[in-house]
Amino acid sequence: MELQQFHYDNKIVKNFLYATILWGVVGMSVGLLLAFMFIFPDVTDGISWLSFGRLRPLHTNAVIFAFVGNAIFAGVYYSTQRLLKARMFSDALSKINFWGWQLIIVAAAITLPLGFTSSKEYAELEWPIDIMIAVVWVVFGWNLIGTILRRRQRHLYVAIWFYLATFVTVAVLHIFNSLALPVNLFKSYSAYAGVQDALVQWWYGHNAVAFFLTTPFLGLMYYFVPKAANRPVYSYKLSIIHFWSLIFIYIWAGPHHLLYTALPDWAQNLGVTFSIMLLMPSWGGMINGLLTLRGAWDKVRTDPVLKFFVVAITGYGMATFEGPMLSLKNVNAIAHFTDWIIAHVHVGALAWNGFLTFGMVYWLVPRLFKTKLFSVGLANVHFWLGTLGIVMYALPMYVAGFLQASMWKQFNPDGSLFYGNFLETVTEIMPMYWMRAIGGSLYILGTFVMIYNVIRTAKTGSKVEDELAEAAALSRGGKRKRGEKFHTWLERKPIQLTILATIAILIGGIVQIIPTLLVKSNIPTITTVKPYTPLELEGRDLYIREGCVGCHSQMVRPFRSEVERYGEYAKAGEFVYDRPFLWGSKRTGPDLLRVGGKYSDNWHFNHMYDPQSTSSGSIMPSYQWLIKSELDKTNTEDKMQTMADLGVPYTEEEIKKAQASMQTQGTKIQTNLYDDPDFVKAYEADKAYAEENNLDFVEMKDREIVALIAYLQRLGTDIKIKTNEEATTSN
Repeated sequence: MELQQFHYDNKIVKNFLYATILWGVVGMSVGLLLAFMFIFPDVTDGISWLSFGRLRPLHTNAVIFAFVGNAIFAGVYYSTQRLLKARMFSDALSKINFWGWQLIIVAAAITLPLGFTSSKEYAELEWPIDIMIAVVWVVFGWNLIGTILRRRQRHLYVAIWFYLATFVTVAVLHIFNSLALPVNLFKSYSAYAGVQDALVQWWYGHNAVAFFLTTPFLGLMYYFVPKAANRPVYSYKLSIIHFWSLIFIYIWAGPHHLLYTALPDWAQNLGVTFSIMLLMPSWGGMINGLLTLRGAWDKVRTDPVLKFFVVAITGYGMATFEGPMLSLKNVNAIAHFTDWIIAHVHVGALAWNGFLTFGMVYWLVPRLFKTKLFSVGLANVHFWLGTLGIVMYALPMYVAGFLQASMWKQFNPDGSLFYGNFLETVTEIMPMYWMRAIGGSLYILGTFVMIYNVIRTAKTGSKVEDELAEAAALSRGGKRKRGEKFHTWLERKPIQLTILATIAILIGGIVQIIPTLLVKSNIPTITTVKPYTPLELEGRDLYIREGCVGCHSQMVRPFRSEVERYGEYAKAGEFVYDRPFLWGSKRTGPDLLRVGGKYSDNWHFNHMYDPQSTSSGSIMPSYQWLIKSELDKTNTEDKMQTMADLGVPYTEEEIKKAQASMQTQGTKIQTNLYDDPDFVKAYEADKAYAEENNLDFVEMKDREIVALIAYLQRLGTDIKIKTNEEATTSN
C-alpha cells in the first residue's frame, strides 16, 4: 500500500507548552501569596483587587484552566496527531483554540480581581466569558473530531476515547451549570436557586475535577507513560473496563460534596453509593498505569520523566482512594469544611496534574527541539523539590483538618462547647499554615528549575514546526467483521463511540438533577422566608464580590456541635431566593447562616474596618474600601427585575420604590451606627473636613458597608419570625 507523506503540527504543541509553563508560574505564585496571607493577613492591606477573597478564585482558575488546561491541549494535540497518523484537521482551528483560550485566561485574570464573579466553585467567571469558553471548547472538539474522521489509523487508541469523553462531558457540564440571566455585561444571576443551584453546581464541580482534571490526564497517561517506559499498556481489557465504568459512575458522585446539608436525602445517598463504586475503576486505571512500567523499574531510578510519572499515578491513586472515603457520611461529618479537604484537593492537583504535566514537558521538549535534555541532574533536583513540597504542603493540612474537626466537636461536662470561641481553633493550626507556605515555596522553586532547564534545552536544539511523517491511507470498510468483538468494532467508529459515551454520562445527571428541579416536595417552602430587600440584595452582591464565601459557610449541619455553636440547622426552604447559593466549602472563619441579629451594626462596621479590634487573633483581612466607597445603586431595579424574571416574587411596585426602600433602611443603619462614640467622632470629622475643602461627601447610608451590614443582619432571621397562626397558638 502506497505511503502518504504529511506533516505533524509541532508549533501548536510548543505554543500550548509555553503557555502551560507561564500560567503555571502565575497560578502557583498567586496560590503561594494566598498561603502567606493566612500568616500575614494584611500583606495587601487596603488593595481591594489583591484581597484574599478576590485572589482565591483567580488561583483556582489559573491552576485548573490556565496551567492544567494548556497542558491538556499540548498533550492532546501532540498525541492525537501521532495516534491518528494525521495532522490536526485545521491549522486555523488550532490557532483559534490557542489564542481564544489565552484570551479567556487574560479576561479571567482581569475580571476576578475586580470582583466580577458568580462565586460558584470552579465556575466563577461571568456570563460573557462563559460563552467564550463554550465557543473555544467547541472549536477544540471540532478540530479533534475532524482529525479523527480523516485519520490514517483505523482503530482508536484508548487515549482518544478519554479525549472524546472529555470534550463531550465538559461541554454538557459547562453549559448547564452556567445557565444564568444577565443583569448587565458584568453581572448575572443563576438560573437555579438554593438547593437546586447547589446540586447543579456540585454536579458540575465534582465532574469538572473528573472530566477536566482526570479523564484527559488519563488519556495522556495512556500515551506518555508507555512511550517513556518503552512498554505497551499493561492490559487492553482493563483499559476498556476503566474507561466505561469511570465515565458512567463519576457523573453520579457530585452530591457527596453536600452531605448533611439541606439537599434531599435520596440525592445524598445516591452520591455516596456511586462514590464508593468509583474506587474500583479509579484504581483500575492506576494499576494499569503502574503495571505498564513492569520490566522498566530499573529505568525509574535514572529517568526523571518516569519518576514524575510514577509519583503522578501514585498521587492519582491516593486522591481517588481518599475521595470515596470522604464520601462516607461518618468520615464526611469530620472532614467537611476543614483543611483536610484542602489537602485532598492539592494531592490531586500537585501530584497527579502537576507531576504528570512536568513529566510530559521533560519528555516533549527534547523531541520538539530534536536534542537532548540540557540537564538530567536539574530535572532530578526539580523532582525532589516538588516531592518534598507536596509532602510539606499536604501533611500539615491533614493535621490541621483533624485538629479543626476535633476542636469544633469537643464539649465540656456541662454540655457547653469546650472551644466556644471559633478563633481558638484558628490559632491552634497556625504552625501548619507556616509549613504549608514552605511546602508551596519548594514546589514553585522546582518549577523555576524546570523553566531554566527547558530554556537551555530549547537553545541547544532546532525548531521543527512541521515534522515530516508518512503512513498508508485508511482503507474503506467499516462494517463489523465476522468474529470481531463489539469493542474492537466500536474503536473503528468514532461517531458511535462518542454517542455511547454521551449516553453514559447523561444518565446519572438526568436521574439526579431533573427530579430536584421539577419535584416540588424536594424543596419544601417556609412561609416566613421572603425575598431580600433592595439594600440586602445589594449587600449580598457585595458579599459575593469580595469572595466572603471562600472562608465562611452558610450551612449549619444537623450536628449537636454545630447547632450549639451557630444556631438552628439549615432548612431547604430557607434558600429558595438565593441565586447563587452560598453554602461554602471551607470554614476558615465561622458559619454565618445565623449571624443576623447576633451582633450590633457597630460590631459589623468595626469588624470589617479592623477585624482584630473585635476578634483578637483573627486572620481576616480588613475591608476598609467598603467603608469609604459609595454604593452603586444604578442597577438595583434591573437586578430586582432579573430576579423577578427568574421567579422571585418582587412586585412592580417594590421595584419602582427600590431607591426609597434603600434610603429608609440605610438611614436606619446609619442611625444605629451613631451609638458608637468613636464612629461619631471619626465620621463627623470626615464630614467637616469635606465641607471645609469643598469636597464631595458621601453619607454613610449611601456607602457599601451599610448594604453589607443590611445583608449580614438579615441572614438566618426569616425562620425566627412567627406566623400569625404560631403567634396565636403561643398566646
